Amino acid sequence: MRIKSMGSKETTIILVVFMIVALNTTTCSSSINGEYKEYEYEYDRVIKLPGQPKTSPNISQFSGYITVNEDHGRALFYWFFEAQSQPIKKPLLLWLNGGPGCSSIGYGAAVELGPLRVGKNGDFLEFNQHSWNKEANLLFLESPIGVGFSYTNTSSDLTKINDGFVAEDSYNFLVNWLKRFPQFKNHEFYISGESYAGHYVPQLAELVYERNKNKKKYPYINLKGFIVGNPETNDYFDYKGLLEYAWSHSVISDQNYGVAKRVCDFKHEDWSSDCNSAMNVVFNSYKDIDIYNIYAPSCNLNATSSMADTKAQNYGFGRMKRILGGYDPCYSKYAEEYFNRIDVQKAFHINSRGLGGKSLKWTVCNDSVFRTYNYTVFSILPIYRKLIKGGLKIWMYSGDADGRVPVIGSRYCIEALALPLKTPWTSWFHEHQVAGRIVEYEGLTFVTVRGAGHLVPLNKPTQSLALLHSYLSGQHLPTTRT
Repeated sequence: MRIKSMGSKETTIILVVFMIVALNTTTCSSSINGEYKEYEYEYDRVIKLPGQPKTSPNISQFSGYITVNEDHGRALFYWFFEAQSQPIKKPLLLWLNGGPGCSSIGYGAAVELGPLRVGKNGDFLEFNQHSWNKEANLLFLESPIGVGFSYTNTSSDLTKINDGFVAEDSYNFLVNWLKRFPQFKNHEFYISGESYAGHYVPQLAELVYERNKNKKKYPYINLKGFIVGNPETNDYFDYKGLLEYAWSHSVISDQNYGVAKRVCDFKHEDWSSDCNSAMNVVFNSYKDIDIYNIYAPSCNLNATSSMADTKAQNYGFGRMKRILGGYDPCYSKYAEEYFNRIDVQKAFHINSRGLGGKSLKWTVCNDSVFRTYNYTVFSILPIYRKLIKGGLKIWMYSGDADGRVPVIGSRYCIEALALPLKTPWTSWFHEHQVAGRIVEYEGLTFVTVRGAGHLVPLNKPTQSLALLHSYLSGQHLPTTRT
């Protein structure tokens, strides 16, 4: 973080001493009349994490809690990285993971697109040469409460979590985070995420968009757009796509496909018993391969979380069977090992922030959040229509080897918007090879990433960084080999 010159050697020394004291304090974050004091964000600076490589470039990082509801004692945990160069000029990008119940720290930050990835067995960190903080100031949020290190002091909150609840808490987090880091409040702001964040991201964007209209009541946030990967968008199209993908990629037989197609009406939230049985056959057909990346090897380690089980389970959503839009191969096991280390939690300021000095059992995905989540939104497409009219820059990308939220379903969702075609479906290239396909509509761009699964930045890091650069800079992805 850049600090303004104090004008004298003595005052500079005083400021450094102040920062050192702040960094080692066990006092929780504080504010005066809702406004944070100058440089108070330094309380959350992370000097160096255990296992952080000595040879990595200088990484300016912060982590801590932002209160989103004082009356209920709700606070959300974040991990923030300044851009690797010119952070004062680069946009602010918020990343959200889905599930619901999966951690943006454990997936987005530590596995996919953050500058520090967790190494084997959680023993060390390694520098990610293709981190998205090459292009933006990168903010990861653990949401909703109950996920990762985020918490509430009001247990009844955990029974009320739905899409609206998550959007409101995320909005309050964003408002208060920008108060704590006022140097970023005028930066161009974008929201990104994957999987069930296909709900979270557009819903938060809509809330910001609507409240920006009332500057007297709400602070203005410089929202420019959002980009989502393999996003759950519309239950009908997503599950129709899931079934067709399994058949077209030889996961299920013609007979299984015919039965499911005949007995399942995905337009209804409550599936019939015949549909449940047919879809169980589909999900069970993935038991020996990875539904989230059908051509990748599966992890053979014993998982600590039921997220590894891709079989359909009844989690209380009527008769509708759901499986997580998360992911649990070996690297999530390594993330759990790392983030449960006491020295790591201390470096992240966990012990002194809202947990009574106790260590916390951290999981990459929280089963209980997933089981008790109130699924109230069938389709996000109306939000797309509104925000496209509102002029936001909207991109959707899809790894084409994902069986959980497959490219077929996303294409159905986009077709349903009936947008005028701007640039027809064509190949895009990276390093002289076809990296995927791209099609541009008036108000929305859709990009596929060839050979990537559910976690595109993990599976295809250089391609995903090129995609993000194109999205933020406005420079077109190359559509010729040279």
